[in-house]
Amino acid sequence: MQMRVPLARRASAVTRTIAATALLAALAAHGQAQSPVAEGKTALDPAALGALDKMGAYLRSIKAFQVKAVTTTEDVLDDGQKVQYSGVTDLMTTRTPDRLRADVSSDRQERMYLYDGKEFTLFAKRLGYYATAAAPPTLGELTDRLAERYDIQVPLVDLFKWGPSNSAGITGAMDLGPSEVAGVTCQHYAFRQEGLDWQIWIQKGDYPLPRRLVATTTTDEARPQFTAYYDWNLAPSFNDSAFTFVPPPDAEKIVFAADNAPAGAAR
Repeated sequence: MQMRVPLARRASAVTRTIAATALLAALAAHGQAQSPVAEGKTALDPAALGALDKMGAYLRSIKAFQVKAVTTTEDVLDDGQKVQYSGVTDLMTTRTPDRLRADVSSDRQERMYLYDGKEFTLFAKRLGYYATAAAPPTLGELTDRLAERYDIQVPLVDLFKWGPSNSAGITGAMDLGPSEVAGVTCQHYAFRQEGLDWQIWIQKGDYPLPRRLVATTTTDEARPQFTAYYDWNLAPSFNDSAFTFVPPPDAEKIVFAADNAPAGAAR
């Protein structure tokens, strides 16, 4: 599986950008190597690729966490002008039992994603609509079902699913050396794959967490970028009510399109 390009020319694609942050957030690294830039190299750095796998293993080992992603998305209009949209994704999750809550707020939309181990609810706050569907017992199964059945991508989804196979599409990898993000000492990596150049800053030490990401779409001559800063809490405090949806009095319940299809219809 390759990293998806989170940028597009049309504004409709912008509304899906924060959800796509899942894939971006999971890409991380920890380790040291001489900078390929200084040496003029363009090949894959095995240490950088290995760092991605180590990061994925660490992310999958965390039993509960809260992460806030502050994002900026560039959209390219039909006349070539670039515009920016800002957003924030605040995600809480726990494993065994699996639970998830993600609050997404941007210039274009507000969404709440809730999963209590039995049901999944998506609430469009500004529109006042929500839909609920039966859900499988694990986050991995949930994300697969939402993508396949409803074409919904849970924000920061690859925090639960990143693995060694995700590196298959990477054509360039380099270690750019130490850096700092919001006072946190990090290692700076750069990667390249078809249609996308991206950089990731990873916290050094015992907690190799992604702290910053910059992704550049290379298939567009305007080179639009997606930028995210991540703030982590590995000891969150919440109870089951945080993952239970209580609709506001004026909210209207609807159904997901796939659930409203006639019996036997293609989904």
